[in-house]
Amino acid sequence: MKFYSPLDYVRPQTCSSNCHLTLRKKNAEKMDAKPTKLFTLCSLLMALIFAYSTSVQFNDSDWYFWIPLYASACVVHLMNMHYKFDYKPTKPIAKLALCLGIFLFIKVVLEDFVNGIAGFWSLDLRERVVREKIGSGLVVISMLLHLEALSITRESTKGNKPKFPIHVEYGEINYH
Repeated sequence: MKFYSPLDYVRPQTCSSNCHLTLRKKNAEKMDAKPTKLFTLCSLLMALIFAYSTSVQFNDSDWYFWIPLYASACVVHLMNMHYKFDYKPTKPIAKLALCLGIFLFIKVVLEDFVNGIAGFWSLDLRERVVREKIGSGLVVISMLLHLEALSITRESTKGNKPKFPIHVEYGEINYH
């Protein structure tokens, strides 16, 4: 099943009395366009967060895990903010950051569980394991979202004609 953002559809000028919504796919050329201003702003903010996180890891005892994690996430956000979504080096770096983030998240959760430091759902930022858990979780979530965006844009430009809803009527989606 393919997902499209709400920006891929346009609403018609008028709506009929039985309240169904007709959706039309926008131009296919829009899929190859550069990222939007909002996406660029969000990528810049996330890149700044990950750059700051990289800079504060130099005094950590296991810096060799965390600096590559945050630096690769920062690089992915900076590259996606400037280039088209299908920029080739982005995907392997995002996969590397995702794998490293999952590994470090599991490492921190197991360390917390074995030593009984804060608990899985704790948000006490005075504890190192909680900060590391939140940081690695942020990297995992952002890389998953980037990889999903990359896969959607690649699938939509392959020439396959995707099915998309033509209208919604009382909670039912009718496909064309």
